[in-house]
Amino acid sequence: MHDYILTLSCPDRMGIVHTVSSWLLTHHGNIVHAQQFGDVDSQQFFLRVHFSLPQDADLGMLQADFAPIAERFDMQFDFHDTHRKARLLVLVSRQGHCLNDLLFRVHSGQMPAEIAGVVSNHEDFRSLAEANGLPFHYLPVSADTRTTQEQQILDLCTQERVDLVVLARYMQILSANLCQGLSGRAINIHHSFLPGFKGARPYYQAHARGVKIIGATAHYVTQDLDEGPIIEQDIERVDHAMNPKDLTRIGSDIESVVLSRAVRWHVEHRILLNGRRTVVFR
Repeated sequence: MHDYILTLSCPDRMGIVHTVSSWLLTHHGNIVHAQQFGDVDSQQFFLRVHFSLPQDADLGMLQADFAPIAERFDMQFDFHDTHRKARLLVLVSRQGHCLNDLLFRVHSGQMPAEIAGVVSNHEDFRSLAEANGLPFHYLPVSADTRTTQEQQILDLCTQERVDLVVLARYMQILSANLCQGLSGRAINIHHSFLPGFKGARPYYQAHARGVKIIGATAHYVTQDLDEGPIIEQDIERVDHAMNPKDLTRIGSDIESVVLSRAVRWHVEHRILLNGRRTVVFR
């Protein structure tokens, strides 16, 4: 059997699940797992179906065959081959905890993806990338070179057939042009204090204010800085006995875990956009 995933969203109305199930039946498809959600607020319906077919199928043919149903229900939809691993391009600056975590999860087979390369505006993690057999692209950036540097990133995405760009503590603000070029396929991670404690050393700022909860947020990248659709968040309680280094260590652990969850859910096609929000089928 050959496994595929269908994801779709459309205005909520009667008959969607029945129609999709009937279409699968005509193709001798067997539903392995299905999840659905109807959002009362947006009046949108979301569906993820993991199904198997008796023979290998071309995704283009599946798309074309399903198109009349999509048109009928005004659907946004995609088919995915579960055997194809997503290709990631990881962007990093001078904090390597998220990069190191992703490298381990991918190389140990815990995440169904492959890393096409590592991009950085600093040389700090060249040896880490190359030790893992990955191309390291040193792309320094300044106000004068930003347009050229960002075009190099987009060119790499095209050349390496990148499915998802992961900002693993990449400490640069992306231009509107790059955000648009990576729309729906770039995930960022940051501490969840925002909009408070902006800038450098946020955990030191948090310690100075005596915070009791720290956490991290993973979201899709948009032109609105750090305000893209949220995919995952997590928190941990802290107390007065912890110093700024303790908070930084705990925060780094949370950031790594939250980012890995978001990336996994994306490459497993579990995330659907719902306006400024997301539907995540875990």
